[in-house]
Amino acid sequence: MKLKVVVFIVMVLTCGALLAAQDLSIDYRFNVSGRAEGNYLSYTSAIRYIAADKDTFDAVSGASRQKSTSLFAPLQTDIMGRATISGGFRSLLMFPLAADAVRVEDNLHVYKEGTVITMEYVHRGVAYRVQTDDRGNISFPRGSYVMRTIGYIKGSDPQVISADFSADKTAATVDWKKVWNPQTPSERPVDSGSEVRTGPIRNDYGDMMAMFNWDGTLEVGFENSVLTIKGVLRPVKR
Repeated sequence: MKLKVVVFIVMVLTCGALLAAQDLSIDYRFNVSGRAEGNYLSYTSAIRYIAADKDTFDAVSGASRQKSTSLFAPLQTDIMGRATISGGFRSLLMFPLAADAVRVEDNLHVYKEGTVITMEYVHRGVAYRVQTDDRGNISFPRGSYVMRTIGYIKGSDPQVISADFSADKTAATVDWKKVWNPQTPSERPVDSGSEVRTGPIRNDYGDMMAMFNWDGTLEVGFENSVLTIKGVLRPVKR
């Protein structure tokens, strides 16, 4: 009983400290053509030591120079491990902190139609799409964030994608129109080598049971193959 009380107190204090502290600011730049020069993720957060100034990929360690890959984790979940933000958006932020091979393997695809910018990729067999509004902004906690299971992966092997979405069953040839078409069948085995089945299109907002969510708007830009994301989000208790 005493342990439960202690856990509850820690939960209240942690959540309270987060909500009383500063917002989450994000400044992001990533060249989707594969040129790494100038790529970075900068952020400041409600927790003083969880911050980075133009963090990027370190080829020697194989991770981010300022440890953002792991340090960012407390910002994406509450203390119970429930997602506070779109998983697809969180992983999008990690591209400047990874080897360029990840961009290729996940088939990151960014394009602009008028003032709407679309960002999509497939990671570990799950396709994600983040899309701006007609002002080039993405909003939280609601916005255009969707996901769909279209394949699977084993360990460090290449992704195996269902033939319903890829001509040669690789991530490189994913047909995004089929992925985001609700008429493309779901609940079908990816292939005979796995029990994984394809899924329907689902919203990717995070966990509605999380203790808090991030709220606000980020400005997205895409010019000359360079994707930028910038703005401030605030924590809001649910």
